[in-house]
Amino acid sequence: QVHLVESGGGLVQTGGSLRLSCATSRHTGAMAWFRQAPGKEREFVAGIYENGENTYYTESVKGRFTISRDNDKNTIYLQMSRVEPEDTAVYYCAAKSSPFIYSNDWVPSRYEYWGQGTQVTVSS
Repeated sequence: QVHLVESGGGLVQTGGSLRLSCATSRHTGAMAWFRQAPGKEREFVAGIYENGENTYYTESVKGRFTISRDNDKNTIYLQMSRVEPEDTAVYYCAAKSSPFIYSNDWVPSRYEYWGQGTQVTVSS
C-alpha cells in the first residue's frame, strides 16, 4: 500500500501561481495529477515517468503547468502559473506501479493509488 498526501492548494487570483506537492509513503512508478471540478468528471492534468525524464500534459495546461518529481524525497510537484478560473478544481495526485505513462493512462482507472485531494480556487 502507498499513501499519498497532497498539499499547497488554496485561493489564487487569475494570472497568479501556485505549487502543489504530493508526498508518497514510498517510491512509486509513474505518477500523475488529475483534477475534478464540480459536476465534471475527473480529468488528467499531467503525468511523469518514474525516472522523471518524460512528462505529459493535457492541452489546456501546456505552457502554464509543470510537473516534476524528487525521488529522494518521494514527492511530486505541480507548478501552476498563469492560472485561470477554469483551473478551479480539487487536484489529486495518483501513482501506479509501472514506470511509464502509456497512451491510455489518461483515465483514472489506470492508477492504483490516490491522495485525498487539495482544493484550488482561482478568483476572477
